[in-house]
Amino acid sequence: MAKPIVLILAAIPILAAIFIVVPQLTRPEIQSAVVNSEDVMTIQYTKEHLQKISFGMTQSIGADTAEVLTIQSDGSTTYSLTKNGYSNPDVKYQLSKDEFTKLESLIKTTGFVGIPDTVYQVKPDATNYEKYGLHVTLDGKTVNLQWADQNASQDFIPPIITHVQSSLDDIVSEIK
Repeated sequence: MAKPIVLILAAIPILAAIFIVVPQLTRPEIQSAVVNSEDVMTIQYTKEHLQKISFGMTQSIGADTAEVLTIQSDGSTTYSLTKNGYSNPDVKYQLSKDEFTKLESLIKTTGFVGIPDTVYQVKPDATNYEKYGLHVTLDGKTVNLQWADQNASQDFIPPIITHVQSSLDDIVSEIK
């Protein structure tokens, strides 16, 4: 009897977070009023494609592709790609003021920086998955998150994290 009660109590904060975040994510307009030109924001987003490799009795997890996107307060970005152990030259890119304002307002209005540093655990039987890392600093407040695809994760990945991930993936696809 204790398990259903514990599950219900554990679901309450998750549902509360969803009810707060989902309306923020579904609004199409950019709330540029919350963006301050004096804000200092840096973002480092990593994406790795991992595979579990078996060597008979031992196993290892290795990345065959690793991507790193770094965004500075002025919208300047650097994109790095390492594939099969070989690094490609870094690609420099400049986000438009609108793109950067949209990203900054997404992070500020949803309370993203208030999320505690978290590492979402990967299922032990996951063999082929994407792993993500996000390090955001906004006016001295820092959040550091690591997670895997929802299919490979033991934990529920909050929608705000996947929404910021989607926005950053869109920027990466622009740069490529």
